[in-house]
Amino acid sequence: MTIRVMLVDDQELLRTGFRMILQSQGDIEIVAEAGDGARALEELRHTQVDVILMDVRMPRLDGVQTTRRICLAEDGSPVPDAPHVLILTTFDLDEYAFAALKAGASGFLLKDVPPTELVAAIRAVHGGDAVVAPTTTRRMIDRFAEVLPTPQSAPGSDVLGRLTEREREVFLLVAQGLSNGEIAARLVLSEATVKTHVGRILAKLGLRDRVQAVVLAYEAGLIRAGATD
Repeated sequence: MTIRVMLVDDQELLRTGFRMILQSQGDIEIVAEAGDGARALEELRHTQVDVILMDVRMPRLDGVQTTRRICLAEDGSPVPDAPHVLILTTFDLDEYAFAALKAGASGFLLKDVPPTELVAAIRAVHGGDAVVAPTTTRRMIDRFAEVLPTPQSAPGSDVLGRLTEREREVFLLVAQGLSNGEIAARLVLSEATVKTHVGRILAKLGLRDRVQAVVLAYEAGLIRAGATD
């Protein structure tokens, strides 16, 4: 299956470099390019795209606003079958990248990412995985925890109420940054069973991937900034 990719960055030289790397892969096709978010939205009206490499700082419409319009409906719910967005950032702990994760992005990459990691990231999100390790996402959220709302009720009551007891256990471990293998060892389950639980949790909570699960856990007050297991 060919992965259809859109490059969105106001630096043409950077787009050229990514294009050269990705076009050498037999399963990846560059189907569109844009120099800003507004142009990217126009391209999406008539171009089918699976994965978008999105810069955050661009003229006219930045990557955060563009990601929100692509990934979230007006009521804040995820848009079904929306392209997966990978944010491109110059700095690791970037408030723009964090905001884009909250807006529905599946992860972020540094602009100097090695070619092999770039290709692997695109394949990963196309397969439904998040390319940012949950621990890295937690580090970003710890850095910008002051922008998160304070839960008005018992921490996570609404979130956990939608899950079974086992799903709650798995959800909290996902939020702490554990991999499926680590969760399986902790709960004495098979990795396949954990993967099934994670899939059900994401479906019940209307989340696209594990990154969004970590963000939700912080917003619901289930995980404290700076907390360790």
